[in-house]
Amino acid sequence: MITRKVMIVEDDPLLSIVEEKLVTKLGYEVVGTASSGEEALCVFADFNPSILLMDIQLSGDLDGIETIRRLRTDHAEIPVIFLSGDDSPTVLNQAKDIEYVDFLLKPVTKSDLLNSLSKAENKINSGSQYAA
Repeated sequence: MITRKVMIVEDDPLLSIVEEKLVTKLGYEVVGTASSGEEALCVFADFNPSILLMDIQLSGDLDGIETIRRLRTDHAEIPVIFLSGDDSPTVLNQAKDIEYVDFLLKPVTKSDLLNSLSKAENKINSGSQYAA
């Protein structure tokens, strides 16, 4: 099995550490993190991830949804797992315009994350871009 490279975009430093440890324990390699949409856009190509864990509500001018819109201009095939502390109809409605693998409510559990990463892995292996 090829180890998939995961990039985490999370503005809460403590949650970023927890998410990184979970991803690593599940057998994936965390190739980098970013704390804002702007930073993610700047470093994405350097990290070259296979899967992206993206917080929706980020510090800075770009939220996670807008960051994905901009990334998709150049990197359309990256599977995205959205993370959010807010599952209100407004957030879910905004996210539905972006194709993504899964939407997880924070705090994420190991089993939920494993399920989402497995979905992303299956999409990569099948050649399909997205699950949602």
